[in-house]
Amino acid sequence: MSSFLDIFGFLSVILRGLILIAQSLTLGGIGFTVLLWQPLSSRLSTESSEIGRRCRIILANSSIAFAIFTLSTLIVNAAVLAGTLDLPWRDTLDADFARAGIAIAGAALCIGLLSCGRESRWRTAALISFAVAALAGQLSLTHAVSRPGLRWPYLLADALHMTGTAVWIGGLPYFLLALGLSRDGADYRVIGRRYSAMSLTSVTVIIGSGMLMAFGYIGAPEAIYGTAYGVMVMTKIALLLMLLGLGGANYLTVEKLRRDPSTSILRLKRFAEAEIGIGLTVLLAAASLTSLPPAIDLVQDRVTWPEIVERFSPQWPRLTSPSSDQLTINRLQAQIAEADARRIPGPRAYVPGEGIILPRNAEDVTCSEYNHHWAGIFVTLIGVLALIQHYRWSRWARHWPLLFMALAAFLFFRADEEAWPIGQIGFFESMRDVEVAQHRIFELLIVLFAVFEWRVQTSPKKDQRATLAFPLLVAIGGAMLLAHSHAIANIKDQLLIEMSHAPIAICGIIAGWARWIELRLDGTPSRIASRIWPAALVLVGLILLDYREA
Repeated sequence: MSSFLDIFGFLSVILRGLILIAQSLTLGGIGFTVLLWQPLSSRLSTESSEIGRRCRIILANSSIAFAIFTLSTLIVNAAVLAGTLDLPWRDTLDADFARAGIAIAGAALCIGLLSCGRESRWRTAALISFAVAALAGQLSLTHAVSRPGLRWPYLLADALHMTGTAVWIGGLPYFLLALGLSRDGADYRVIGRRYSAMSLTSVTVIIGSGMLMAFGYIGAPEAIYGTAYGVMVMTKIALLLMLLGLGGANYLTVEKLRRDPSTSILRLKRFAEAEIGIGLTVLLAAASLTSLPPAIDLVQDRVTWPEIVERFSPQWPRLTSPSSDQLTINRLQAQIAEADARRIPGPRAYVPGEGIILPRNAEDVTCSEYNHHWAGIFVTLIGVLALIQHYRWSRWARHWPLLFMALAAFLFFRADEEAWPIGQIGFFESMRDVEVAQHRIFELLIVLFAVFEWRVQTSPKKDQRATLAFPLLVAIGGAMLLAHSHAIANIKDQLLIEMSHAPIAICGIIAGWARWIELRLDGTPSRIASRIWPAALVLVGLILLDYREA
């Protein structure tokens, strides 16, 4: 159980993110059906009658996934509760989170069953009823329920926030489906105008409810930059601004459709694809946010502005590393080995997954900074080569993806020196440590970056599916970084590290979806995007070069 507890935090964030994604797709599907498809179906061409059936398929799959992820989270939480308190499983099911999870999963399964039939008034009413029940269950698991004093404004704000997100972000796949199945310019105009109105309303609701929650959960300006909760809220705002930029561009296309039904909607569809990806990332950021205590409750040990300025003041990067025998774990293990040699039994210096955070010495900090700085050199070079490859004299630069392979090899050996292949801790044993496990996941993603993108850059005939692997993996890597954590005992140091991770994640998300737009569009948008994503990689490299832990 101790091994499981160590990785529980990371696993719970991922599961919570999957729940929010499935929930938004489920509620968004119902909202799209009720607010757009049913009122407009009689005005659309007969060729688009397939839209309703396809939407029901997505809704059914989303609701089933919603139920599965909710039950999986319930099982994980119950296992932790039973293991830490030595309770029988039956008693854990009496907890509030278990009852709420069962109710949510039941409502989601009912939505899945109801979505399999044709539209009717009673079926629509039932879908809305179960959607409200699922939303009520989710509200019982939010910060609003645990607030002292007046709770209903925050419960209402949470409900509006989730609903607005579902209608806008969760409705995007249904919107894309409707556009893809329509073949008439008049259909594009009608669908675009209605969904644009839905999105504008949702954005207004999201911003209004978000401001109310920020007032109640953050409380003071210094809590924005002084707490992990505030930093994650700022990350969500940055992602929201990206979505608003793409949504604004799509709004202009919809306005052109209103004046001229023959306007091409290709750019609208491609931007909507990027909106979906960034929107799902916002939901993962929201999952990270729900795992943190509200900033207003953390009045001690906040990071101050002078501490932030001191930490992020530029310094020359560390390009040399201390020997591995100077690291804390290896020093402790050497002392234990010496005691064993004198016939004095001793425990192991470190057992992965036992949940104990070891003290860190100056050599540990230097080694970690050394790893990040060399990674920054690799990423900066990758971004620069990707920028200059567009010039005729630098066709050789198209081999830049091979630097990703070199980066992965470097991290494999140096990211966790205490673990296999150069450390004393075995590979499978080291995977019980959540930080090591996250590093191995990122290393695998980097290898996939290199393989797929090098094939794309060097192959005369480009496979469309292979070209999309790189932007998707980069965007996923940026999203995963929002859930990444370091085993640092000092809370301030951990927060200062997260402050460097957040901009890296944002730049990674920009790079991934800008590359997606470059590949999926032609003309000016493609040319602009082809400059944006390498520049974002250069920014990632520069942030890594300035990374510090002390």
